[in-house]
Amino acid sequence: MTYKHVIGFGVAGNFAGHLEQAGEDKDFLAVEVKEAVQPKAIFPFYVPSDKAGFLSTYPLSSDAIIPPNDADNLQIEPEVALICDIEYQDNKVVAIKPQGFAAYNDCSIRKPNAKKISEKKNWGPNTKGISSQVITVDNLSEGGKLDNFRIASFHKRGETTSRYGEDSPVVGYSYFHEKLLDWIVDRMNNQQDVGPTENIADFLEGAEYPSKAVISIGATRYTEFGETTFLKSGDISMVVVYDGTVYSPEEITTMAEKQTFEEQGISALVQSVA
Repeated sequence: MTYKHVIGFGVAGNFAGHLEQAGEDKDFLAVEVKEAVQPKAIFPFYVPSDKAGFLSTYPLSSDAIIPPNDADNLQIEPEVALICDIEYQDNKVVAIKPQGFAAYNDCSIRKPNAKKISEKKNWGPNTKGISSQVITVDNLSEGGKLDNFRIASFHKRGETTSRYGEDSPVVGYSYFHEKLLDWIVDRMNNQQDVGPTENIADFLEGAEYPSKAVISIGATRYTEFGETTFLKSGDISMVVVYDGTVYSPEEITTMAEKQTFEEQGISALVQSVA
């Protein structure tokens, strides 16, 4: 499945502790928030427009990661991605309506001097990941389908499979349900070009107001292994979004070791590092 005609955004700082582990918390010191747990910003990772410079390169893959030549600090960033319809009125976003969700790898390079978040997020084709297994959903309301799901991630090098991120409930996101969607709508309309953030309304206009978006809603915290282990050629990256009422973390770990996942109630993203 391709999302070449779909704009792509990510949410920064929506899982407590991740930015600190990634060494990115200092990037957001100038960003004003209304409450301590509020995410910091949304950022573009793909804009379907010839006017978008490097962001016009389609970066998503469901099976591969091609590292940049100078990256020795590439990490898996396990997330849930929402596939959403965007509704406009007078060129303003009035609603974001999720239609499905999938496992997502917001694979990022650590660039301490990057001026904008997006500079770390798109460096060419096959640099981020989204599972081809999309689970349908008609809303993000509390008590809905997605509330039962968890996010797990694994790293395989040779014959050794290790847990990379903490196995985390999707409801562990700082902002979730309608609160997250309302905040994203506000940021799409009102986020300004300040510090590491960018004016999102300009990207929507430049892409001629796309009707759909892939929105990754934040990376989980790393395990100690994940925090200190970077991807190398030949590694396998796995992000698994699974129904925690059907499968246990131990069952998911066993599937990861075999690199074979059930199809029911699971969206799995398995990528080989070139």
